[in-house]
Amino acid sequence: MTQTFFLVLEGLDGSGKSEVSRRLAALLARALGDERVLLSYEPNNPSAAGEYIRDVLGKRISISARTLALAFALNRADHNERVIAPFLNAGEPRIVVCDRYYLSSMVYQSTDGLSVEDVLDLNVSARRPDLTLFLDASPETCHQRIGARQNHRELFEDQFAEKRAKYQSVIDFLRGRGETIEIVDANGSIAKVINGIIAILNEYAPAWMALEKVAEAE
Repeated sequence: MTQTFFLVLEGLDGSGKSEVSRRLAALLARALGDERVLLSYEPNNPSAAGEYIRDVLGKRISISARTLALAFALNRADHNERVIAPFLNAGEPRIVVCDRYYLSSMVYQSTDGLSVEDVLDLNVSARRPDLTLFLDASPETCHQRIGARQNHRELFEDQFAEKRAKYQSVIDFLRGRGETIEIVDANGSIAKVINGIIAILNEYAPAWMALEKVAEAE
């Protein structure tokens, strides 16, 4: 029996990814026990370069795309070595739910001078997810959830279309390398999104992770 499962949730800003990650981890903890479920995220603040990356993302520091990609790779390596691996290697069946991982780096850190393949090479030591879920929401859904200003909507939708297309391209690339990545409709309620995820998990995950669907009121 497979003793571990590493699940990654990805999505554009406003897709509901972080909230869904929290709700899903809570459901798994209720079903399996708190000690067998870990919710984590990237960039991981306590890991190497975490606060530095937050300063860059907050535009308090200006650096090159390559330096940022290296910082993310370092953060991910430390996150793997000190958080993810020790938890999953503890013995009994365990699952890590991670909010963003190297798929995001390949989308956001790749540029004209730094290819998708280059970014993946920087993360060569990162643990491969057992399953990655991309929460796919429309521009309208994302716009509503992040509360983008109305007068910035056209720019927001242009950026959304560009990033969504890049995510799809990187997903296709990683699938070509044998990774299991599924796309989840993220336009409905949190309960509907989670039920869609549960259906996928019950197909791909070990039997010990089986979950019942949640009521729509949840």
